[in-house]
Amino acid sequence: MDIYYKKKRWKIILGIIALVIVMASLWYSNILARHIALDERRNATIWADAIRNRVQLVHYTQEFFEQIKADERKHVEILAEAFKRLGETEESEAMDFYLKIISDNNTIPVIITDSRDKITLYANLDMELESDEILAGELKREFSAFEPVIVRLDPKNHIRVYYKESKTFTQLRAYLEDLEKSFISEVVANSASVPVIITDVSRKHIVATGNIDRSIASDDKALLQMVQEMASVNEPIEIQFSEGRQRLIFYKNSYLLTQLKYYPFFQFGVIVVFITVAYLLFSTARKSEQNQVWAGLAKETAHQLGTPLSAIMAWIEILKLNSVDEQITDEMEKDVARLQVITERFSKIGSAANLKPVDIVDEIQGIADYLKTRTTKKIRSEIHAPDHGSVIVPLNPQLFGWVIENMWKNAADAISGEGMIEIAISEDPKYVYVDFSDDGKGIQKSKYNSIFNPGVTSKHRGWGLGLSLARRIIEDYHKGKIFIKSSVVGKGTTFRIVLRK
Repeated sequence: MDIYYKKKRWKIILGIIALVIVMASLWYSNILARHIALDERRNATIWADAIRNRVQLVHYTQEFFEQIKADERKHVEILAEAFKRLGETEESEAMDFYLKIISDNNTIPVIITDSRDKITLYANLDMELESDEILAGELKREFSAFEPVIVRLDPKNHIRVYYKESKTFTQLRAYLEDLEKSFISEVVANSASVPVIITDVSRKHIVATGNIDRSIASDDKALLQMVQEMASVNEPIEIQFSEGRQRLIFYKNSYLLTQLKYYPFFQFGVIVVFITVAYLLFSTARKSEQNQVWAGLAKETAHQLGTPLSAIMAWIEILKLNSVDEQITDEMEKDVARLQVITERFSKIGSAANLKPVDIVDEIQGIADYLKTRTTKKIRSEIHAPDHGSVIVPLNPQLFGWVIENMWKNAADAISGEGMIEIAISEDPKYVYVDFSDDGKGIQKSKYNSIFNPGVTSKHRGWGLGLSLARRIIEDYHKGKIFIKSSVVGKGTTFRIVLRK
């Protein structure tokens, strides 16, 4: 018992040491992961702030663009007013002033028509037009992008001032579009590795994506679902490039940051799996080594018993020839037969189990009859079998008989003085149950698991191999189970053997 107590104590000590190592490793890994996660989060925050600053810059640029657009409209209105005043005044100084206003326009393309849309004057065009030509077709569509300015000369006559955006304005608009494209490109290809989805204001149309898994990026439903997830994590960044052209930037933590959150748990899982696999491998190797020792010891015992048995049998024959009392030789032959059975049992340890259908009731009854004569008369015994009598079970009779003998001897040793040994046999459609009971000293519940270990015994001179051998025979050779069904200290113990039919 001492060896198993020490073994259990060392298991607890080693388990505590392993747990401390694992916890320390997880604690340190968690600290590292948390620091890296904070850096990642800080990078994502810096990126988001930078995007917001860029959005503000885009807003300023857009406002500047709209201001230039409004200024060009005012400039055209001033030109129209100058044309009107030029026709109304006869003063030379005023005429020079209005002519200067008109001549200073060298950027905005302008076409002036009369009330019938005949071209009377034009400026800053890349083509030559004829006077009295009707403004129509593609040219009119090109100059109708903005509402023309109408100047009333009198109640019946008026002129129209058509214009389109200046080259400067066109270049600025192209620059703004390039700025929008580069802005979106920089957002989706961010250095912080933040997953990004850009949508329109309805949140249903995907404009661009960045750092998104390809399998998700190619699936619109998955992207829209991710948009909802991102919105629950971070408030989207709103961008307005122009009137009616709003964009929403959705983002979440980087994949690295997400992985770092779960890294300690993954590490813990790997450690647990490694320890479990290592324990199973070592346990299997240890059990295999024990089995080889058991088999080797049993076969060597059978071999050692063989030679003296042959000699004893020869001496019995000599005694018979010398007319020795038959009762003596008969008893000697019984014991020799018993030794032959024991030798055969030892020889079968380590070999393949040869199971055959056997009536377990007759088998147990025969063993009990033999053991009764070799047990003190103070110990009574009873066998309870089903009413229909025989119960057929696949058994190796020699090895199963060894189990019953060991259980019987164990029960007899547990009984101090007078007592009772009961064997109850029962069955159901799949299993046969053998309950082996005694009214001996009982077993403490804390020892239920260790009682079947080799070397565990309550006797001063016992080897502690009986129950261990019984478990090996039942579980390894018969694929059954043996366990303590119940035990009360001072009142007795019941072992149960379960065998498949």
